[in-house]
Amino acid sequence: MTSAAASKAGSPLTVSVALCTHNGAAYVAQQLRSILAQRPLPIEIVVGDDASSDDTIAIIERTVTDARAANPSLRTALTVHRHDEPLGVVGNFAATLAACRGDLVALSDQDDVWAPDKLARIVSRFAADPELLLMHTDARLVDGQGAPTGLSLLEALEATSGELEGLESGDAFAVLMRRNLVTGATVVLRRSLVDRAAPFPASWVHDEWLAVLAAALGTLRLERDSLIDYRQHGANVIGARRPTMGDRMRKLREPRTERASRLIERSRVLVERLEAIGAPTARVASARGKLAHETVRSRLPRLRIARIPGVLAGALSGRYSRYSRGPIDILRDLVQPAGHDRDEEQE
Repeated sequence: MTSAAASKAGSPLTVSVALCTHNGAAYVAQQLRSILAQRPLPIEIVVGDDASSDDTIAIIERTVTDARAANPSLRTALTVHRHDEPLGVVGNFAATLAACRGDLVALSDQDDVWAPDKLARIVSRFAADPELLLMHTDARLVDGQGAPTGLSLLEALEATSGELEGLESGDAFAVLMRRNLVTGATVVLRRSLVDRAAPFPASWVHDEWLAVLAAALGTLRLERDSLIDYRQHGANVIGARRPTMGDRMRKLREPRTERASRLIERSRVLVERLEAIGAPTARVASARGKLAHETVRSRLPRLRIARIPGVLAGALSGRYSRYSRGPIDILRDLVQPAGHDRDEEQE
């Protein structure tokens, strides 16, 4: 029976937690306690440990043992998969997600803290909407000690009101054709999505890939409330902060070539996967439009002044607003060097 069928039949949706770790001893106990305080309780916590050399696993096992001693009715299973050879963030999450068996899977980093009602609020949304494949939320950014920084995740990502409305309303695919705004630590998804997402391509981060497929194949929605504390402690593999003016200037000075190649590869992979899994025709067409746009951008002349006609044509046609970040990427295409600085000097 599918998740949707189970929900219609009145059976409660079950939840697995995919917790990926690597040397997470400093914070993982606090995160586990927040998971085990959820209602509904997850049926299992599946840990994918990426070659930790500290006490991460011992702390996880002790924390769960202590929780069971304090609450003998606790039935959440714990399964630990140890990877002696690290798989990396994407590989670890892909393997851990595949090992989960709940109707829904909540992704978890090792160093965050969930709000007490996170699962209750999100599971109810899935139960009410059989087409919903993935939900993500905003998050409160906190420092290493758990103190709020005064900024939310979506504020740090500078999400516009239009982007937020698109993600809330279910028009997420159009938003994701411009850029990703889905962060894995906030995500809950239907387990059925994992099979269609596998294998995870090397050119995509796991949360971006799951999000874009969910938006293409069904519905993806945003919950604007912050339902996790997203810890920024300086050692995050993937973190979040609002870009400074210095960050913006550095991006404008970065060579275009490598980024252009990466965007084309990502778009090509997406088109091929959507075609292979029978995504709706309109979604495939949009992905092809994105690929065509990135291909045109990659072929802009090396000489900056010679790029103006091509960039202007893209802006007037609406390609930059449909498939890029509008004025931000227009400026980037006009001023970024084409290759290494020494190549630019020879122009």
